[in-house]
Amino acid sequence: MTATTDAISAQEHAALADHWSAPNYHPMSVVLAQGEGAWVTDLDGRRYLDFVSGYSALNFGHRHPDIVAAAKAQLDRLTLTGRSFHNDQFGLFCSELAELTGTEMVLPASTGAEAVESAVKIARKWAYQVKGVPDGAAEIIVAGANFHGRTTTMVSFSTDPSARNGFGPFTPGFTVVPFGDLDALTSAITENTAAVLLEPIQGEAGVVVPPRGYLAGVRRLCDETGTLFIADEIQCGLARAGATLALDDENVRADLYTLGKSLGAGLVPVSAVVGRADVLGVLKPGEHGSTFGGNPLACSVARAVVRLLATGEFQERSRELGTYLHSCLEAVDGVAEVRGRGLWAGVQIAEGRPTGHRVSEAMAERGLLCKENQGHLRVAPPLVITREEIDLGVDVIAKVLG
Repeated sequence: MTATTDAISAQEHAALADHWSAPNYHPMSVVLAQGEGAWVTDLDGRRYLDFVSGYSALNFGHRHPDIVAAAKAQLDRLTLTGRSFHNDQFGLFCSELAELTGTEMVLPASTGAEAVESAVKIARKWAYQVKGVPDGAAEIIVAGANFHGRTTTMVSFSTDPSARNGFGPFTPGFTVVPFGDLDALTSAITENTAAVLLEPIQGEAGVVVPPRGYLAGVRRLCDETGTLFIADEIQCGLARAGATLALDDENVRADLYTLGKSLGAGLVPVSAVVGRADVLGVLKPGEHGSTFGGNPLACSVARAVVRLLATGEFQERSRELGTYLHSCLEAVDGVAEVRGRGLWAGVQIAEGRPTGHRVSEAMAERGLLCKENQGHLRVAPPLVITREEIDLGVDVIAKVLG
């Protein structure tokens, strides 16, 4: 018989995970048991300030009361129907998300990778049916150092060796160009190009913001060549970068957006492709599906997220507190560069300072959860964080890097 959670120590939990789970992660030596707002608590009762936020899935913090209430209410009613039937949350979710994002149609899914896979399929079908690309010849242009998920198709155009090595053969039909290089993109587009797929801000690469005007140039180039612009806003969207959509900062519109992570607020996996009706409308019944996409529980949670975003409060918090966060980080001795926008920062660690997994562990020992990756920190606290909590977190970073 399996022991109850309360009867197992933190070390035993970690040992169980090490023994029974596939080793595709290298977690810190912290076993979390509870969370509220910007804080989490481990099994021993020690509190930590969360500067990871589930890679933006927890934009509204842990257990936001409005979102938890929506989930609890729906759990007492209906959780899953499948798309063979209507449910009383689905249509409302689609209409409210479309209104929030200024788009015309919504395709629901569960995970971010599923949303990107769906967008790729839609772009190819649109290219064959509308643009007139010969069957099987559609190309999609992506940026180097991208991260769009871990499926076989997504890693086929990754430039990260750890994502690709040992997972071939790879899916054809993708061309990789440097991120932020409009000339390279111009040269890569052909008459068979269906879409350009980009993260407006590259998260896994270190919160990299492209040169000002680049995204507007991508939009212009797509218009000139009859090519779709797909913006992957799974991490940078929904207020993380200071606007509802990161592209809004440059007054640029994509034809399709992929959304996820914070759309489910850390309670349930929710994602979606949103965009033009004439593009998403190429799908016909039976051509694409998702068992859990658009389920009543997910829709109820996502509707609560949309209501929070519709007030504009979290976009404003991200902008104002993001400016404060960036200024504090720039003043830390041991920081070479701070990149990003809103409450999202890529902190490049200066030469000669400590790096690697030990940096994350050292911060955890001081009560801060923040992940180091290839010489930079990705700082992404929940959007409910306060100035005082930012000060606490930055003080730990300064002590570890000092």
